[in-house]
Amino acid sequence: MTTRPTDELITLRDWLRYAVSQFNAAGLHFGHGCDNAYDEAVWLILHTLHLPHDRLEPFLDARLTAAERLAVHHVLQQRIARRLPAAYLTNQAWLGEFSFYVDERVIVPRSYFANLLEEEFAPWIESPAQVRSALDLCTGSGCLAILMALTFPDAEVDAVDLSTDALAVAQRNIADYGLAAQVRPIHSDLFGALAGRRYDLIVSNPPYVTQAAMDALPQEYRHEPALALAAGADGLDIVRRILVEAATHLQPGGLLAVEVGHNRDLVETAFPELPLTWIDTAGGEEKIFIIQREQLPAAQAAAT
Repeated sequence: MTTRPTDELITLRDWLRYAVSQFNAAGLHFGHGCDNAYDEAVWLILHTLHLPHDRLEPFLDARLTAAERLAVHHVLQQRIARRLPAAYLTNQAWLGEFSFYVDERVIVPRSYFANLLEEEFAPWIESPAQVRSALDLCTGSGCLAILMALTFPDAEVDAVDLSTDALAVAQRNIADYGLAAQVRPIHSDLFGALAGRRYDLIVSNPPYVTQAAMDALPQEYRHEPALALAAGADGLDIVRRILVEAATHLQPGGLLAVEVGHNRDLVETAFPELPLTWIDTAGGEEKIFIIQREQLPAAQAAAT
């Protein structure tokens, strides 16, 4: 008779060891919240057993029931066989201390803006009360729009995306945080549906993956919407449009902040004339640039 893992693995410690071994043997790729097999195994097992995600030690020697063993085995097999990111298996992703619903209609949130918003955009914004209107361009799951609303409680926040599927997820998250009166989801191709709207702050984590990087993506990333990742040969198709159009949607003195990942060299090569300020956060260095409205080409042209 064949022996199954669900027969031999009894305690949570047993299952954790087994999961790490299986993840490593399968050559899984990590990068959607965890960067190694151990952390991801802990996350998936604790979530499946409905245990606190930050409390492992008290439960390591707890014996799992037969039903719990089947549930844990199933989620581990899904992670391995389908190469699904853990966030899609749990329908949960975290930015700092904030949790968001996600599924395959949106990319898994992993923005460097979370650290910047935690610090209230200091020193570029002196006081949260200064921001009365804000825009999250390419909002996806709505996570950054929600963090902006929490950071700038006096601001009306627009959450824009081209994907109606993504906006449905964003709407769910906005409702979960009770922010429907403050955060407005808008279906728009960048600024296309925002005629006449101006903002004190625009943030964007747009698609910025180069074609070469898209071609080399691990299988886990191919479950994410390509629309939210791919941005042409040099990864700047969307960034170019944002820089051309942003000035007409910023208040005087307003700020534009754009996340471009590891593409700083590509950005500076494409826009050598722009006085971009590159930001270091706790999550990464020089992944976000900031520029004031008056420094953008359209604003400079209008002033001459």
